[in-house]
Amino acid sequence: MKDNTRFTYGRTSVYNLNYHLIWRTKYRKKVLQGQIESDLKKILYEVADEYGFTISHMEIGLDDHIHLLVSAPPKLSVTNIVRWLKGVSARKLFQLHPELKTSYWLSEGDRHLWAPSYFVESIGSTNEQAVAKYIDDQRKKEMNQDET
Repeated sequence: MKDNTRFTYGRTSVYNLNYHLIWRTKYRKKVLQGQIESDLKKILYEVADEYGFTISHMEIGLDDHIHLLVSAPPKLSVTNIVRWLKGVSARKLFQLHPELKTSYWLSEGDRHLWAPSYFVESIGSTNEQAVAKYIDDQRKKEMNQDET
């Protein structure tokens, strides 16, 4: 009997590989808000569709970093997933929002939206719901901290 909620069935494999990914903007600039936030989320979902993995949860934290819960087939490395997400999103966001260029003042060829590092944690099926809730609650926690 197939457990369609927990496993993904490919042609040659059955898997449940989930990753909690976090990366931040360069210089911790708080630019991930408003239309930039909306466009970023849309772009990241498009990248996932194009490269064959899914993003089940996504949220911005403190307007300067992003949390994702990603499920990917075993043939895709985490390094490539992050490279695609960061690279494509930076290029498209600079195209869609030229005002970002004022926050990232280096010469045109050296302009980077994202810091070079990232965090990744593999998530087992028992922790998946807890991590998903943590990601979904990022904005709520920030609002509660601002009120105190």
